Amino acid sequence: MRSFRISVLVAISSICSPAALIAQTEQPVKDNLQYTLQVPYPVQQITGVTRSSVKKKRVKNVILMIGDGMGLSQVSAAWIANRGQLYLEQFTHTGLSKTTAANKLITDSGAGATAMASGQKTIYHAVGVDTAGRDLATLTDIARQKGLATGIVVACSLTDATPASFAANNIDREEEEEIATDFLESQVDILFGGGRRYFNRRKDQRNLLQELTDKGYEVLSSTADFLNSRQSKIFAVVENGQLETAPKRGPVFQEASIHTLNLLKAQQKGFFALLEGSRIDDMGHMNNLPGVVEEVLDFDQTIGRVLKWAAADGETLVIVTADHETGGLTLLDGELTTGRVSGKFSTGGHSGVMVPVYAWGPGAENFTGIYENTALFNKISALLKLK
Repeated sequence: MRSFRISVLVAISSICSPAALIAQTEQPVKDNLQYTLQVPYPVQQITGVTRSSVKKKRVKNVILMIGDGMGLSQVSAAWIANRGQLYLEQFTHTGLSKTTAANKLITDSGAGATAMASGQKTIYHAVGVDTAGRDLATLTDIARQKGLATGIVVACSLTDATPASFAANNIDREEEEEIATDFLESQVDILFGGGRRYFNRRKDQRNLLQELTDKGYEVLSSTADFLNSRQSKIFAVVENGQLETAPKRGPVFQEASIHTLNLLKAQQKGFFALLEGSRIDDMGHMNNLPGVVEEVLDFDQTIGRVLKWAAADGETLVIVTADHETGGLTLLDGELTTGRVSGKFSTGGHSGVMVPVYAWGPGAENFTGIYENTALFNKISALLKLK
């Protein structure tokens, strides 16, 4: 009887586990989906930077923008919806990144982001560690050691796979309470995102927000408070879970990104910033075509504001890429004049296709070609002279 009960419990736990739930979604869900953007936004030409002028300038700051789950189909769908115009089209140099994990052809955000953050491939679901589970130094770690300021802005939980890959170390991305404790040692200057419950509603009863305060952070719980702050060390967890999806959350991600860049620039020695359009991936998992398009459009508008900021600065390299593609999106039809998009998904999981890399500003010429995702770490490290 005991062995029978154990078997039943194992079976139930495997069905109810997050990994099992994800596996159950990795099948085509909906076909021939339609979306039309009712009010497109104008795309202004960013002036002041050309291919020839940026080669003469040094790279003082690097902004890495990751559209989680954003492949070429997602970009194309947003381009159609916005009547054939995106800020992404203004990037001067493009490349392709190969996204495989160390032990799987089709990666997840943990292994994909860790490769970009550390320059090493790792196993599926790991964040900030190598294939043996040993801690890796990431771009935020190394930049801080060299005296540069660092920042992370996301639309998901700060303990989610992508931000965790840059600021934490764990063999399993699902151990979010453990990952939260790593932020006590990360030394990232400015952090903005969700996931408050992993810091103050924990099984071990610790209040990590108070511990972060004791370490010198200004701990904030609202976007308004964050946008009004001028402190040099801020830990803003503005939601218990993820931020709202676009367009319900409004321009929160856009405004938090620009405010973070201003705070980092005030520290004057240069900076590295990670800005993630996190919820493109969630909409892809749900096979939600309108959601995918609206998230990419919000990300593109953030890109536009970042490019304007970088053009005024003159010493900032902006890189836009993805950790992987989500949903296997295929575009079936569309109409540029009306913004109508028609498409279908082949999976509720990730696909193994290469993802685009867009670069703009000084050093952008280094990002053309086809290369492993680990090369992003090497290229950024070289340009910021971190090695």
